[in-house]
Amino acid sequence: MSPPATLFPMGSPAWDLFRKEGIRTGTASWTDKSLLEPGLFYPSGVSKPEQRLAFYAEQFPIVEVDATYYALPSEKNSEAWVARTPDDFLFNVKAFSLMTQHPTNARGLPKDLRESLPDETLEKPRIYPRDLPPAVIDETWTRFFAALRPLHAGHKLGAVLFQFPEWFPPSRANRSYLVEAGDRVAAELPGVACAVEFRNEGWMRDDERQKRSLELLREHGLAYVCVDMPQGFPTSIPPVAEATAPLAVVRFHGRRKDTWGSRNITTHDKFGYDYSQAELTEWEPKIEHLADTAREVHVLMNNCYRDYAVSSARRMAQLGLGLLDV
Repeated sequence: MSPPATLFPMGSPAWDLFRKEGIRTGTASWTDKSLLEPGLFYPSGVSKPEQRLAFYAEQFPIVEVDATYYALPSEKNSEAWVARTPDDFLFNVKAFSLMTQHPTNARGLPKDLRESLPDETLEKPRIYPRDLPPAVIDETWTRFFAALRPLHAGHKLGAVLFQFPEWFPPSRANRSYLVEAGDRVAAELPGVACAVEFRNEGWMRDDERQKRSLELLREHGLAYVCVDMPQGFPTSIPPVAEATAPLAVVRFHGRRKDTWGSRNITTHDKFGYDYSQAELTEWEPKIEHLADTAREVHVLMNNCYRDYAVSSARRMAQLGLGLLDV
């Protein structure tokens, strides 16, 4: 059951920006626990999952699904998301951890796949792709794509996001893996963008490396994910704004240098950063450049703590429409 229409404003700058400029702004979650405090973003009475998604989709034309990184998605959820959102709403879905060379917890695997593994593998706190038979890895890809087919059939799947780890440097094998990932997405979900985000500085360290990396993505139709993030770390990627495919993606991770390189901290401690208007304004000409060179631009706020991300997304949309004084 959706919330009453009277809860929604007559117009949303985020939707207006998309319809006018082809720039979708949104956030990396609509269910972050710190966002669910009554009255912070969701109005009183909007408390059920279906109500929250319906309300969010009135405010923004896109959302990123990060839960699929931790566990394989389900077809049932995809069907529900299609039913609860407007026709022109989009979901960008983050690839499952094993698909991007990350480890996973055994609980992130379906029961039947867990039962096929030896006890010594299941006892590991983190399971890496190298710990699993190729058949299990292939099955995770198969089930991931199958779960997204309702979104694809409903024309609501914008991109599959492949965020690679810091231990994924530029190499012949890793370049081949990028191409393979793009080929898999194209074969299973035709027309859906394969978006690539790096977390190893070697891909974008200097002008020559940037040129080579972007040329690779451009040659194979892979969308480069531009980032705003703390600088000065081995995981830092410079804020380069380039489109390598019909879709351009920008992700904002906050600028918390005090916690970015820390281990064993909460995601809120790492990404809980409230962007200032001046910091967002720095990106306005860059996003305009992307809009001039790509068919569509997705701007996602990953500074998910309380209402930081939704506020940042709203301000970015208002900037793009000239509704804020800069």
